[in-house]
Amino acid sequence: MSQAPIPPAQTPPAQTPPGRCVGRAGAQPPADAEPLGPGLVVAIDGPSGSGKSSVSRQVALRLGLAYLDTGAMYRALAWWCTDQGLDLSDGAAVASAARGLPLVMGTDPAAPTVRVAGLDIGAAIRESAISSVVSTVATNLAVRAELVARQRASIVAASAGSGIVAEGRDITTVVAPDADVRILLVASEAARLRRRAVQLLGAAGSERAEQMRDEVVRRDRDDSTVAAFTEPAAGVTLLDTSDLDFEGSVHAVLDLVAGRQR
Repeated sequence: MSQAPIPPAQTPPAQTPPGRCVGRAGAQPPADAEPLGPGLVVAIDGPSGSGKSSVSRQVALRLGLAYLDTGAMYRALAWWCTDQGLDLSDGAAVASAARGLPLVMGTDPAAPTVRVAGLDIGAAIRESAISSVVSTVATNLAVRAELVARQRASIVAASAGSGIVAEGRDITTVVAPDADVRILLVASEAARLRRRAVQLLGAAGSERAEQMRDEVVRRDRDDSTVAAFTEPAAGVTLLDTSDLDFEGSVHAVLDLVAGRQR
């Protein structure tokens, strides 16, 4: 799989025609966007802790597709701004940083990477210091316009080959509303808190799930002001994984893909 630079957007997203589902008050697909092409495109949205990242990676592996974690792009920008000493509350400065962000996303699902200015920051962007501020970046509409354009360019490029699984919060509605398969992956709050705690804290994390509440619940609340990821849009399949283990969740997504391909 490739490790391609995510190019800065050349033009701002245009207004979407009436009737098309878009993220709430957020970026919209460019009116002159290229068609996605012949490769399989699977778009998966969902709230924090729903399992969308780990499930999406595994689905991409099993189908031989590229994988794009769009949430990591917002985290990368938050890290970059913090590293550069920018005030995240300065919307104009953050938007300017987004336009010049030297970001390279590795799309191999076996080993996805996030590099900024040549530095691998895959681990750094998962630290609590970034988790606590990423929503400030992600709710900046100018930032979303820039990163949505980059995300769509990456999906278009991958769709020229075998295809891609892209996951985030507005992939099914804004970034790739014409994807072959569009899924909103959800789970109960209790299940999401438990999963995130285990993800960040290991096996002992199940006993500390409550500590994850701010990261999971608050961030979902903040991000829901600019992206619709709590209810499926028209044509998007709702998949509740509350009572499914990891393998069951993967198989459920693979079944939906197979059903679409028949």
